Amino acid sequence: MLADVSVDYYIRLERGNARGVSDNVLNALSDGLRLSTAERDYLFDLVRSPDDITDAKDTQPLEEVSHGIRRVLETIGAAPAYVRNARLDLLAANRLGQALFEPVFKNPARPANLARFTFLDPAARQFFRNWESIASDYVALLRAEAGRSPADHVLSELIGELSADSQAFRSRWPAHNVQASCSGAKEVHHPLVGDLSLTFEALDVADQPGLRLNVYTAEPGSPAQNALDLLASRLASQDPVNARRADTAP
Repeated sequence: MLADVSVDYYIRLERGNARGVSDNVLNALSDGLRLSTAERDYLFDLVRSPDDITDAKDTQPLEEVSHGIRRVLETIGAAPAYVRNARLDLLAANRLGQALFEPVFKNPARPANLARFTFLDPAARQFFRNWESIASDYVALLRAEAGRSPADHVLSELIGELSADSQAFRSRWPAHNVQASCSGAKEVHHPLVGDLSLTFEALDVADQPGLRLNVYTAEPGSPAQNALDLLASRLASQDPVNARRADTAP
C-alpha cells in the first residue's frame, strides 16, 4: 500500500520475477520499506537483468593500488591506514597500518583478506575485541558486493570457502544484511601494545572505483593514542636510518 503497487505484483517481485520493473517502483518500495542507502542499492543490484551487467572483467574489484595512492599512504605517518577493495582484500598499507594489523598480514597468502582472517583464523577473536559486530559487518559488506558484482568469480570462491569452513559465517550469510561502511569503531588487542579503541573513516579512491582508504585514529591523550605512539616509536627504532643516526649521535 505504501509503495502503491498491488499485492500480486509485489509477490511477483519477491519471487524474483522483476524483469521490466521501473526505477520508480523500486524507489517507492525502498521508501515504503524504509531501506537504508546500502539496502536500496542492493535492491537495485538484485533486480538488474543479465543484459544490464557489464563485462565481467569490468565488475571485478581492483587488485592494484596506484603509485599516487601509495604515496598518500606513506605520508600518513601518524595514523594506521590501508587500502582495501570490495572483497576486503588489503592491497596496501602504511607502516603503522601494517604494524597495527600485523595479525592479519601474518598469513602468507596475498592479498591479505579481512573476512578470511576474521572467520578462519583463531587469532581473530582475540585481536578483534568486538568480534561479533566486526564479523556481522564484514558479512554485510560481502553480501552487498555479491549483489553489485555477481560475475566476480573470485568473490564467489571466497564466499564458498567461508561458507564451507566457518559456521559463524554460514549462519550470518542467509540474513541478506547489507551495509556500506563509511565510518565506525574497532576494538582491537594488539600483541605488543595491548587494547586500543579506535575509530575509522573509509574514503573512496576517486580514480580507482571500488577501492577505499581506511584511516584509523584515537582520541588525543587516550590510552589508545598512547598505544599508537608506542607502536610508532617501536617502528622508528627499527628503521635502519634512525638506528644509524642514534649510533652516530654525540
